[in-house]
Amino acid sequence: MDANAVVLALGLGLSFFMAWNLGANDAATPTDCAVGSGVISTRRAVVLFASFSALGALAQGFMNIKTIGTGIVPDIDVLGGLTITLSACLWVTFCTWKGLEISNTYSVIGSIIGYGLIVYGPLESTIDMFMKLTISWIISPLCAMFMSLSLYILINKAFSNLLVNENFVKILSFFLIGALCFSAYSFGANDVGNAAGVYVTVAQKLGGIPSSTAMFLLAMFGSIGIALGGLTWGYRVIETVAYKIIRLDVVSGFAAELANALVVYLFVTLPYIFFGFGLPISTSIASVGAIIGAGLGKDRRAVNKSIIARLVLTWALTVPCTAAMSMLLYKASSLLIPTV
Repeated sequence: MDANAVVLALGLGLSFFMAWNLGANDAATPTDCAVGSGVISTRRAVVLFASFSALGALAQGFMNIKTIGTGIVPDIDVLGGLTITLSACLWVTFCTWKGLEISNTYSVIGSIIGYGLIVYGPLESTIDMFMKLTISWIISPLCAMFMSLSLYILINKAFSNLLVNENFVKILSFFLIGALCFSAYSFGANDVGNAAGVYVTVAQKLGGIPSSTAMFLLAMFGSIGIALGGLTWGYRVIETVAYKIIRLDVVSGFAAELANALVVYLFVTLPYIFFGFGLPISTSIASVGAIIGAGLGKDRRAVNKSIIARLVLTWALTVPCTAAMSMLLYKASSLLIPTV
């Protein structure tokens, strides 16, 4: 077996581990509101997450897989796929172990940028794509926060007399579970590219697989890992986000979850329709933005600012840390492993 085959096998193994990490760390994103408001148990929420995130990955995952695979750097070689995935895995695993909900998207894109700087230097196309992504990363949580706050106020004004009715609240609880499913679908479409998107060009070159087929197979591969991650370790971060930022009720939970689902779905779908590339955003940051928006509508004093500050600090460190790690790993590996 040649060196490329060994490195590819290792990289795909790490990609599956990355997908597992995605499920473990980001199962909180679509489920935090429903669990935090007491509508559904953590166990049942995670099962729904696993099912609908897989559906989203298979139906629309190719939109962001294309961006990750070829939209940031022109091409990713076999060794690059390995070191990018390893860098992101190390960072995500560390933060998941600490119970911190970080951005898996930032982790992968930071690692790709580190690889790109070593192999290609500061390409204009890479800088342009990174600027678009950065703008989307800033806008998405603000959109989620504004939409969530608006929905919360609208529901309270439109149904103020019915909110004291137990049957109406029960009906709203089912809508919240529906929003969880939609949010999980959007998550799968957005995040599956983080797990295996770096192997699009590798699959084309080494396996002779057409790009559309490669993207679907990689989406299937990633969706299995995401589902397993959510089912086995997803509860750890759910407990951080569902209960510690703010205590949610059914109304605030529904407003936050629906806002988060819509924002993630639109950022995946609309840029792909107009520009040919989806914009991978941080589903975790969008989710926290949506929770803050609902919290501001409910009781702004109840928002846990220290938890938010800790999460923001971790997010801010992610891109530079993973980029530096990826650069070092690729440089060291390229001296030790002879690949083509």
